[in-house]
Amino acid sequence: MPLQNRVSPLGDLLAVPDRGLVHGNRGCLHDGDRRIVRRYAGKRWIACRLAFRGWRRHPLMQPGRYTELFFLDEATAMAAGHRACALCRRGDYVRLTRVWHDLSPGESGADAIDGRLHRERIDVETRRRRFHDAAFEDLPEGTFVLVDDAPHLVLGPRLLPWTAGGYGAGRPRPARGHAAVITPPSLVGVLRAGWDPVVPLLHPSARR
Repeated sequence: MPLQNRVSPLGDLLAVPDRGLVHGNRGCLHDGDRRIVRRYAGKRWIACRLAFRGWRRHPLMQPGRYTELFFLDEATAMAAGHRACALCRRGDYVRLTRVWHDLSPGESGADAIDGRLHRERIDVETRRRRFHDAAFEDLPEGTFVLVDDAPHLVLGPRLLPWTAGGYGAGRPRPARGHAAVITPPSLVGVLRAGWDPVVPLLHPSARR
């Protein structure tokens, strides 16, 4: 039976057999029986390489250890509100902090970034996922929007529906109007600045 550790663009944890191209965590979310008992533990939500220095944890979801999460790709991880790990993706993290400083002067370091992202992804009063309004024409590739209550990837003139196994054929991106944006605004700014990570930004199915 698949573990409930696959993450959707909405940040939901799914139990599916697909593993994904990006690894990450947001603290220990499981109990001693490897059941998910919380959505997150703390504000530090990170996205990592699948492989680093030959490290391998087996089995997954060990008692008292962080919950290993998996994402279809980097765009999915960013939509869920995760940012590049400062250890296994040091180069990406350094570039992220530079872009972040250019976009938000006066904010620097992991704590500032994580604090801002937490406010952008979670409504502190309702504890529910936040969405943000933006014009369709202003959204960079790699952003996720909500269409018919389902996450869709913005890719050129198309909106591609997300699934745990990859992207569907999609529909045209509206030339006008506003979208309910899933990706936190700060990370939309990072994508607009030309984000090119070492981990896969998009699953191969997006380019078919």
